[in-house]
Amino acid sequence: MTDEVRYYPLDRLREFTARVFAQLGMPDADAGTAADVLAASDSRGIDSHGVARLRAYLDLFRAGRMNPRPSIRVVRELPATATVDGDNGIGLVVGPWANDLCLAKAEAIGAAAVVVRNTNHYGIAGYYPLRALARGLIGWSMTNSSKLVAPLGGAERMLGTNPIAIAFPCETELPVVIDLATSAVAFGKIEIAARQGRPIPPGWAIDRDGNTADAPDQMWDGGALLPLGSSRDAGGHKGFCLGAMVDILTGVLSGANWGPFAPPFVLTQPLPPRWVGRGLGHYFGAMRLDGFLDPAEFRRQMDDWVRTMRATKPAPGSPGVVIPGEPEWKAAAERAVTGVPLDPAVVADLRYVSRQTGVPFD
Repeated sequence: MTDEVRYYPLDRLREFTARVFAQLGMPDADAGTAADVLAASDSRGIDSHGVARLRAYLDLFRAGRMNPRPSIRVVRELPATATVDGDNGIGLVVGPWANDLCLAKAEAIGAAAVVVRNTNHYGIAGYYPLRALARGLIGWSMTNSSKLVAPLGGAERMLGTNPIAIAFPCETELPVVIDLATSAVAFGKIEIAARQGRPIPPGWAIDRDGNTADAPDQMWDGGALLPLGSSRDAGGHKGFCLGAMVDILTGVLSGANWGPFAPPFVLTQPLPPRWVGRGLGHYFGAMRLDGFLDPAEFRRQMDDWVRTMRATKPAPGSPGVVIPGEPEWKAAAERAVTGVPLDPAVVADLRYVSRQTGVPFD
């Protein structure tokens, strides 16, 4: 196998993904939705959450851990809120369904929040506020996930990477899109380092004894990721609090599993010792601009905000301030031309998926 990165057109990867999901028993419309979420990740340069995840989804479906044809339903509702049960469906379908419900409620009443239980991994958190932007709304999303992160002061996995994303529209500048894990680094970065045979920096993870890890294997072999900030002196308590906030809003509030009881995304991780809810949990929010300010004025002010931040005097050795979302918008523009770079390990996984499903890859 070559060690060189290969480039694939985004449309080709999306079509392959949709056909794989359909082959696994998903309705065509749902398979297309799920493929769209993964394609958004690959387009925006978030390589850890795109087609690189496809083999894990295949494994979960084959093991009967996800329902390919869920009956998604609202189980509790007020005009501005709802709780959705995802019927153990793939989060790439349940998430968009619940997010669209939230957006519709926000358009009707001004602001809304929808929580989800009994669901699974929903892709990049940033996909959902991008859909809000397309409807002229501010949107945000959060999800909990299987335990990978040690709480500050702890030496074992208790929380997920628990990402938060929110997006703000501008007039002529590109929208500001904030999408971050509440851990020091997303787990996908550990996977990428392992595939590329690279060490990991101090502050990302600890080993099974609570000492600093410098290799991906040390984290996998009983270690843990650290919360955003890593140590108390560096603000690790803030990362722990943010991760806790996401876990409570997505897990406890929805009736999903929380903390160390959230179900794992990969079959190599053991199931929790007990369930405290149903599946994973998501949280979606949205609000109309005109409930707060004239929308055109808000967008003009956002343009000014972006330009003001960008004009900040650079720190020594720095190229200057990077506006949240700028790297992803740049990646999307570049990859529309060059295609999506896939390293050999991901290509090997996709060929495995192809052999298992009969869907041609290359």
